[in-house]
Amino acid sequence: MDPADAVFPKHPDRSPNRLARETSPYLLQHAYNPVDWYPWGSEAIERARAEDKPIFLSIGYSACHWCHVMERESFENPEIARLMNEHFVNIKVDREERPDLDQIYMSAVQAMTGHGGWPMSVFLTPDLQPFYGGTYYPPRDSRGMPGFPRVLESVHKAWMERRDEILQAAGAMTEALRAHASPAPSDGGGGFSGRDLDQAARHLLRAFDPLHGGFGSAPKFPHPMDLRVLLRHYRRTASEPAVHAVRHTLEKMARGGIYDHLGGGFARYSTDDRWLVPHFEKMLYDNALLSLVYLEAFQVTGSAEFAQVARGTLDYVVGRMTVEEGAFAATEDADSEGVEGKYYVWTRQEVMELLGEERGHRFCYVYDVMPEGNWEGRSILNLPRSIDQAARLMERDPAELAAELAEGRSKLLAARQQRVPPARDAKVLVAWNGLMIGSLAVGSRVLKEPGYLEAARRAAGFILERMRGSDGRLLHTFKDGQAKLTAYLDDYACLIDGLTRVFEVSGERRWIDAASELAELMIDEFADASGGGFFYTGKSHEQLIVRLKDLVDNATPSGNGMAATALLRLAALTGKSEYETAGRRALDLVQPLVAQSPSAVGQSLIAMDFALAERLEIAVAGGADEEEFRSVLEAVYTHFLPEAVVAPRPPGSGGQSLPELPLLRDRWPKGGRTTTYLCLRQTCREPILGLDGLSESLAAMAPAGPLATSAKR
Repeated sequence: MDPADAVFPKHPDRSPNRLARETSPYLLQHAYNPVDWYPWGSEAIERARAEDKPIFLSIGYSACHWCHVMERESFENPEIARLMNEHFVNIKVDREERPDLDQIYMSAVQAMTGHGGWPMSVFLTPDLQPFYGGTYYPPRDSRGMPGFPRVLESVHKAWMERRDEILQAAGAMTEALRAHASPAPSDGGGGFSGRDLDQAARHLLRAFDPLHGGFGSAPKFPHPMDLRVLLRHYRRTASEPAVHAVRHTLEKMARGGIYDHLGGGFARYSTDDRWLVPHFEKMLYDNALLSLVYLEAFQVTGSAEFAQVARGTLDYVVGRMTVEEGAFAATEDADSEGVEGKYYVWTRQEVMELLGEERGHRFCYVYDVMPEGNWEGRSILNLPRSIDQAARLMERDPAELAAELAEGRSKLLAARQQRVPPARDAKVLVAWNGLMIGSLAVGSRVLKEPGYLEAARRAAGFILERMRGSDGRLLHTFKDGQAKLTAYLDDYACLIDGLTRVFEVSGERRWIDAASELAELMIDEFADASGGGFFYTGKSHEQLIVRLKDLVDNATPSGNGMAATALLRLAALTGKSEYETAGRRALDLVQPLVAQSPSAVGQSLIAMDFALAERLEIAVAGGADEEEFRSVLEAVYTHFLPEAVVAPRPPGSGGQSLPELPLLRDRWPKGGRTTTYLCLRQTCREPILGLDGLSESLAAMAPAGPLATSAKR
């Protein structure tokens, strides 16, 4: 086990509660609280019904700073624990293990209070219907918030004295959740169209912050799906405002404190509007989604900065987040030694001692390390100006300054690694790993780094071999040698998409076979045959008070949007019309949201763009030279081709390599050379041998309009 993996001290004067038997680091953090915690399950629910007590449900996750605060302030407090134990059955849930519960009860809290977040604190009837809730509560009345003891006493009093009123409100809330759980598909008649995509792009550009980049104001989140929507809009229309918004946002983020300039990778979000002060936790999904945006932006612009950030992010994940035979850990905490951000920030004196006066002065100037600090007396490394701009102002050669700064970053990183690191939640989640697998696969070709493909293969193989039940169905999470919990829609959808991407960059049969097998299971388990789209939980899942359809993106892509993306891409590769039908029905379901709130359905818009595009089919038949085969695939991925699917036939695979795939049928290497077949609008070009003329042919296959898509090198 990595020494930074989350481990929580035992209390010699206390016996552990039931959470000590769990594997989730978040639940184990609470295993020695004086609260009589239960994990979610029949034991707690049956006790609540037998004793006629309401349930206090607390949901959070291991990297959540305010979850740690509430645990220390309230759940470790013996008097508060006494109130909880006397009047409630207390259930603790890791939202990353049970996103189904989190979705349902977060929707209820948002309806009750107008906002949401974690830790989530919600009170339920014994029949699991929510009737009161909020987020963080302080241990005593503070800053206009009621103290948690007062909340507990008030809820208990209401339960004892106004039971009928509570039950009526809980029933009404549950009915409201059910009414919104499964919307009817659009009856507009025409289905989704390019007008939907154009309207969404205009909406995003109106929300764009022209000063600092991104969308909206503080706290500012990266919105990777929306940035990818704008890149596709640029691909279709040559819209300069769209590509400017993406470029400006990615530059500002890469130079801000949200990006780790020493170790690579992105923090969860920025607490200010200029990306300086992050909420320091690092999530696997953020780094998967953002690395893919930077890769696509590099394809479009040729920006070396974007390639460097993508590489730094992928290196961070592979080097820091790899666990369990090649799969990837879920999160890295915001806190170190109980202090948020302590691991990441610097004083000017520390930098000077490490780099010396002259170099230290230059480093501090470039990375905004001030004597008084830029955050709580210390400094978060960031670039107020690019390194080239700093070099001009300092009258230094840009290349020499860049090399000097790289040496300085290396020394600071080595010193930082001697600090107590943030705890890492080492559980493996299928959906987040699926996102990371896809990004690594694409990165392996875009950045010409075979190690990323090997990392994607290892993670994918681990999930397929260790995270499935005897019936072949996926299990959601793996920790401490144990895979458990029935998988959700996004687990299937993200993994299918990731496996498909691995096939497209390698041509290895097992990945497309596994993706097809899982697609069949996903459609059988989650599809709504009558209403269209997909439920978030499968038909064999535990029955909850509501069966939701996950239509709206949050920090991760929506389950329906990701399912549509994966199925449409898989259909284009395999020719299986049932995949395309299921994917399009999911998009029909979400179309009304495109008009109402396009920024909430970015992943569905990405799928719509793919569905509406004229498909570019690229078959690469490997010849005798494996190096030439690799170079041809890397040349293909030099271009931003979101409407394309790629079907490689590796060298030496012969007739055993997917003869059933339409794109590879009767397409073989010519003259022993790797041969590329390009087809658009049901019309194929002359086969291309090796690299000769390949980039020119790909650049010529742009959508109608004056758009050149190959990156200028």
